[in-house]
Amino acid sequence: MRLIICASIAALASTVSMTAQAQARADASLKEDYIRAELPPGFQVVYTELEGPVYADPNGKTLYKWPYQSLRNGYVGDEKGKSVCTDTVSRTSAGLMSPYPPGLVLPNLDTRPSCTQMWPPALAGENAQPVGKWTFITREDGSRQWAYEGQALYTSALDAQAGDVLAGTSRSRRGMRHPAAREPIRPLPNVPPGFMVVTTFKGRMLVNREGYSVYVSDKDTANASNCDEQCTQVWKPVLAPALAKPQGEWSVIQRAPGVLQWAFRSQPLYTYARDIRLYTQKGSDEPGWHNVYTQLSPAIPDVFQLIDTQVGVAVGNAEGKTVYAYTCADDALDQLSCDYPGEPNVYRLAICGGGNVDRCLKRWPYVTAAAGATSNSRAWSIITIDPRTGHLAKPDAEGALRVWAYRGRPLYTYERDAPGDIKGNAMGEWSGMRNGFIALWVREDFAGNDT
Repeated sequence: MRLIICASIAALASTVSMTAQAQARADASLKEDYIRAELPPGFQVVYTELEGPVYADPNGKTLYKWPYQSLRNGYVGDEKGKSVCTDTVSRTSAGLMSPYPPGLVLPNLDTRPSCTQMWPPALAGENAQPVGKWTFITREDGSRQWAYEGQALYTSALDAQAGDVLAGTSRSRRGMRHPAAREPIRPLPNVPPGFMVVTTFKGRMLVNREGYSVYVSDKDTANASNCDEQCTQVWKPVLAPALAKPQGEWSVIQRAPGVLQWAFRSQPLYTYARDIRLYTQKGSDEPGWHNVYTQLSPAIPDVFQLIDTQVGVAVGNAEGKTVYAYTCADDALDQLSCDYPGEPNVYRLAICGGGNVDRCLKRWPYVTAAAGATSNSRAWSIITIDPRTGHLAKPDAEGALRVWAYRGRPLYTYERDAPGDIKGNAMGEWSGMRNGFIALWVREDFAGNDT
């Protein structure tokens, strides 16, 4: 199979029935419920479009942690109980990831910010007291920084308003997180024991405790299962314990005397016996069956479409060419991002054109926005770019382009792609994860990748 460019979503492997589409539209305004817990004074829970509910500081800015993790040649991030994000500007390559291409050193040292300039510590006031999982660490200058479950907390210079989560994500790609990624912290989802919620492109998806997806059926009615004995050979009811009680959006139905089944938003839940990977959406390929989302992501703008490739379902432009995002963390111990407009473009230029701007623009053109185009969400936006620098520009600046962006980052196509190709995917260092271009995946589970 080469590919099938969808003329409608119904033509994709990830198709959903018209009933499910109507349901998705109806549920688009629903937000993920969470477990209420005591917060430090002024701190709050803020709903975000892509990450669900997150914790925020008194100004509404999302709070992030920097989990300690290993890279190819060393370790980065905060161990519990301490912060290694300081106001000293990193000026040397750490060698944690090989610079790409060889010999490339940290760029723009004269203007490089410190870690704390990009990631301001969430400092505690003089009279602040620990609350539950909220404690303090002591920084080198003696100030106290808020910590959650022992992890030092920060806000991001990239987030401008409440609900922004531009600087990090809890979504993993191909089982790996972005190198040295910061992650938003969040309250626990209000789900019964035995369930979890994971972040995917489509939304916050419900899975069981082992990580296998749960599904609902169009044939069921409110709080009633129509999955008979033959059906249950493939679709396994998610059973509830004898003492299970309804809670919030969760209810319990009786399949048979003494046999209880969980239902979410009145829809009985099942797992798919043919699922062999975690967090998959393959069960939704079966007519009438759908994954379950506690909160849906905003719909992609009408100027884009979904395309079905040999690897998975991706976002495509109007011509059916795969749309790519660029991801980058530089090779310093504080691993500052280098993929946001205004940040150094040296790494991107090295990947897309060997350092040559004109070659880069030819190979990796921006996805431009038509005059008058608008976005109905904050996840998808239109920004004005100086194409030669990659920096934000004023709308009336000479040569400026209006381009589509996802999570605030510009989007691109690849010159050598025919419609539906993914030849540009993972182009860059460490399969594009540390520095390179990644297709804007809606589904990756055909190749065993993450969501």
